[in-house]
Amino acid sequence: MFERFTKDARAVVQSAVGHAERSGAQSVEAEHLLLALLDREGSRGSFALASLGLVGERKESVRGAVAEARRRAGLSQAEADALAGLGIDVSEIIARVEEVHGVGAMSGDHKEKGWWSGRRPFGRGAKDVLVTALRTAIAHSGRHVGDEHLLLALTLRPGVPAEILTDHGVTHESLTRVLYGGGEAKAG
Repeated sequence: MFERFTKDARAVVQSAVGHAERSGAQSVEAEHLLLALLDREGSRGSFALASLGLVGERKESVRGAVAEARRRAGLSQAEADALAGLGIDVSEIIARVEEVHGVGAMSGDHKEKGWWSGRRPFGRGAKDVLVTALRTAIAHSGRHVGDEHLLLALTLRPGVPAEILTDHGVTHESLTRVLYGGGEAKAG
């Protein structure tokens, strides 16, 4: 599948692997793809994010939201709110686990442990994003997967990246307008 990826899309995937390695994650997840997209400059995806106002402090806000979601063991805010509706306080659970095991214990990251050798596998969410990006590319251009298709795929898949992007005014509809026409999209 990667032979159909552009140079920019391949760079995003490689950077996502780097994000997973630096954090000590057991696998590359959709959140790592989002972080890698935020790092890009001079690509269609980075242009789209900038057009929607996701620059500077707003990019840092996205990074912070990803870190907070990882701290919640990958639960989206909607999932945490649903659990709260059942009387389960996710914040209290995180506090208790971190009190015993240290900050970030629920993230699944194992930075301090030398357990890993070899390549990080792609988690189900990241695989789904890659497949969705391929389908999106075929639907729009028919040939190559660019980093913009990865970004569009993140907005289509349910989960933390889509929720965070939506909270920052980046939706599938606004991205489509910026990338494929219909005038300038407004962040919000």
